[in-house]
Amino acid sequence: MDWIASLQGLVGGVMIGLSAVWLMATLGRIAGISGIVGSLVTNLPKGDSAWRVAFVMGLVSGPLLLMLLGGGLGNVADAPGEVVGQPAGGVGLMLIAGLLVGVGTGLGSGCTSGHGVCGLARLSPRSLVATVTFLACAIVTVYIVRHVIGGGA
Repeated sequence: MDWIASLQGLVGGVMIGLSAVWLMATLGRIAGISGIVGSLVTNLPKGDSAWRVAFVMGLVSGPLLLMLLGGGLGNVADAPGEVVGQPAGGVGLMLIAGLLVGVGTGLGSGCTSGHGVCGLARLSPRSLVATVTFLACAIVTVYIVRHVIGGGA
């Protein structure tokens, strides 16, 4: 087991939780990425776009800062040549997958961060159903890709 990667994941998770609490405590807003970005795109310019831009810039600048400090992007499944974010199926497939994620967040009234992190913390029944659905679909997808189709790691 890679203890360093596990600790990095733990620290990252705690930071995500603290940022969600901070956003709710200071602005009364939920840290759901699809809602933040969606409202930024569809409602621009409104009075609350500054915090949305700052939030998105924080998401982008964090990994960039890590790379500048020599942290790299990490590796996948102990394969030193593979970096997180490199599309396994090519850019076209990645774009289609991103589009499907966007459609899914619209249909599900939010994304994993909004429902899984913030909604569950608020004891929202809708978020519990959404999160269980996300996880079940992910499990089925991994099973199909790895064991039926034969792709993946």
